[in-house]
Amino acid sequence: MNETQAVNQKASPAAQGSVQAEFTGPLGTILVVEDEAFVREVTCEILECEGYRVLKARNASEARIAFRRYRKVIRLLLTDVVLPGENGRDLARDLRFAHPDLPTVFVSGYPQNIVTQGSPVENGMFYLPKPFCAESLIQKVRQALAPKRKEKVV
Repeated sequence: MNETQAVNQKASPAAQGSVQAEFTGPLGTILVVEDEAFVREVTCEILECEGYRVLKARNASEARIAFRRYRKVIRLLLTDVVLPGENGRDLARDLRFAHPDLPTVFVSGYPQNIVTQGSPVENGMFYLPKPFCAESLIQKVRQALAPKRKEKVV
């Protein structure tokens, strides 16, 4: 069963514990939200090869479903800023309202000042410019997951 099928599968409450255990990788679980299939698949493959478990979402709606189901095991939100429908900043704001300590990496082809314009900068928020290489992706994820980040990094 792939991650998309698991997110869309209606698990019973009894089965949900075992399904959640399935999505707890040795380094943790990352929710990746990206509408471009190629970018999403390559990003997820890089993260999985590094030892992370990945939940995939094509848009904010799918991300919300995954978050509701796997909230307890998701350690990081990695989201494109520009998504069909709701944008990644609004998605992150809502998920971080429910889980204030959720580190977030915003991925965008736009400059950082455009990505953060109009939004308050918060602890645990990071920016990764597109295009990115595997090394910069892994470095940014490690930075976001580093314990007790106090400074504002975006």
